[in-house]
Amino acid sequence: MLDRNQIAQRISQELQDGWYVNLGIGIPTLIANFVPKGMNVVFQSENGILGMGPFPFEGEEDADMINAGKQTITPLPGASIFDSATSFAMIRGQHIQLTVLGAMEVSEQGDIANWKIPGKMVKGMGGAMDLVASADNIIVAMSHTSRSGKSKLLKSCTLPLTGVRCIKKIVTNMAVLDVTPDGFKLLERAPGVSVKEIEAATEGRLIVEGRIPVIKL
Repeated sequence: MLDRNQIAQRISQELQDGWYVNLGIGIPTLIANFVPKGMNVVFQSENGILGMGPFPFEGEEDADMINAGKQTITPLPGASIFDSATSFAMIRGQHIQLTVLGAMEVSEQGDIANWKIPGKMVKGMGGAMDLVASADNIIVAMSHTSRSGKSKLLKSCTLPLTGVRCIKKIVTNMAVLDVTPDGFKLLERAPGVSVKEIEAATEGRLIVEGRIPVIKL
């Protein structure tokens, strides 16, 4: 199966030159480390940064330069820093070509739940609801199953929703899938993972057509 860095590396293949891209907390932040050589992509963080680079080397961290997940980051030449109101004006104004988010659950209709588990303390919903309401192109980076082995790709989400029918593509540790009107369409599988294993790990409807290629990194 893919590890966190490999999930991010696979999603980096979806980037296009000249795009503005918002990276959510968790696995998505790793994508900044895997931008294809020669490609110009501008990463935006909802806490007010445009032009994020890769994570800093140990000993070179600046505690004041962080992403939305409070991880230290590096600014690229020409980066700009601004308040969160300006940041969300960019998001709500649909100036971001791609949003990548983590998730706890995704339904076969493209619903996403990623902000709250009932009974557990949370600081707030963050900016995810603005992102899913404003973006046309949303990719989810997540584990295919929970630690107990329960599927996180469901017929219907059981957790409070962040957005409805908004997810376009999912990259998990097991597979790459499109969200279609008919369910999850399997596009690629992780090395060493069989189609049957993916079917067993997917509660929602899974569409398998023809030979499924292995993910290439």
